[in-house]
Amino acid sequence: MDPFDVLKHPAMTEKNVGMIEKENKIVFIVDRKYTKQDIKKAFEEMFNVKVEKVNTMITREGKKKAFIKLKPEYSAADIAVKLGMI
Repeated sequence: MDPFDVLKHPAMTEKNVGMIEKENKIVFIVDRKYTKQDIKKAFEEMFNVKVEKVNTMITREGKKKAFIKLKPEYSAADIAVKLGMI
């Protein structure tokens, strides 16, 4: 499984940027066919961090959104900076 197939792109909204700072969470649009475990493994492999929890939801547009909470020793802000989100 290629992490680039699982994680399509980060979701950029004002609320999501707030989650990065307050909750150490980063939000990605992901491929619908992958599970939470697949998303966790792909994110850990791609960014070399440890993931605490993954929550998913299907948007009204039919896209799957993953809320990825990192372990406290890792910073979602660092990843967001690498991706050019903030």
